[in-house]
Amino acid sequence: MRELISSGSSFETLAGYSRAVVDGDWVFVAGTTGYDYSTMTISDDLETQTRQVFGNIAHALAQAGCTLDDVVRVHYYLTRQEYFAQVAPIFGEHFARARPAATALICGLVDPAMKIEIEVTARRSGAGVSARGVQPDYPPGRA
Repeated sequence: MRELISSGSSFETLAGYSRAVVDGDWVFVAGTTGYDYSTMTISDDLETQTRQVFGNIAHALAQAGCTLDDVVRVHYYLTRQEYFAQVAPIFGEHFARARPAATALICGLVDPAMKIEIEVTARRSGAGVSARGVQPDYPPGRA
């Protein structure tokens, strides 16, 4: 069963997309920026925007029955290369347990006020995913 989740942003209606889509045990959250959707305002500060993004993502995940600990993949979109070092510790705060596969890209975003956008893929807890905490052996068979 497919479920659509909205943040309440008017842009979702305008552009025809959902903040999150739940498809079975999988949850896809995209287009999430530092806007406070209740006021449709955005801070000029990168760290504030980043924390707001995580709040927005956590809210969407909660509506799908997930938390940030259920995230298995994340894509970070930053408008400047030097921003990564500034906000990487914030990424670590939020994903210390999940440790998702991650990619960071430097790109332009649709609104010049936006400095960061994040999208995540999560799988609902109990859906067969476990965090074993085991580091892979690379290359295989080598100590």
